[in-house]
Amino acid sequence: MKRNYDDPVYKEWRRRIFTRDKFTCQMPSCSRKKRLNAHHIKKWSSAPHLRYDEYNGITLCYQCHKNITKDEHLYEPLFMDLVRLNSNG
Repeated sequence: MKRNYDDPVYKEWRRRIFTRDKFTCQMPSCSRKKRLNAHHIKKWSSAPHLRYDEYNGITLCYQCHKNITKDEHLYEPLFMDLVRLNSNG
């Protein structure tokens, strides 16, 4: 299934992720607030059951998102910890 960025359900998922993360990139050592992406921790293509799960998303700026591309799996534990912290605070 191809992602539809205009889908209201997808837009709401992104809004919830950005709000929880205070519209700030969550990569340690970065705190940009512009050009934000809602990154799926478990990939959109390989985890369809988690596509709209709030715990499967994290806010990254465009540059950090680009930097982890192809190595996303290496960041899963870190991102899951950050989401847990943000969800409890």
